[in-house]
Amino acid sequence: MKWRKDAEEGRIVAGGNGTGINLNQLYSPEGVIVDDLGQIYVADRENHRIMRWYEGKEEGEIVVGGNGKGNQSNQLNYPRGLSFDDEENLYVSDDYNHRIQKFEIIL
Repeated sequence: MKWRKDAEEGRIVAGGNGTGINLNQLYSPEGVIVDDLGQIYVADRENHRIMRWYEGKEEGEIVVGGNGKGNQSNQLNYPRGLSFDDEENLYVSDDYNHRIQKFEIIL
């Protein structure tokens, strides 16, 4: 949900269409971060992927993972936290793999 200052209600900016694997759904979202362009990144924990949502869009896109649960470099295993560095590289806390992965995100 996104809340404007002094708002009385929020607005859904990602998901909100029940639990699932479709691009308009999330399953146990945990981490969220917004980049300098206002794009919303969500650690979609149970789907083992990181989603990017553009404000106003009804669907997100997979930017990391989405290749099933696993420990390969293109897989995640219950991702949680997200962070960007000064060069806009995305860092993902890959919980059950006990690692932090770094990804160069193409805008």
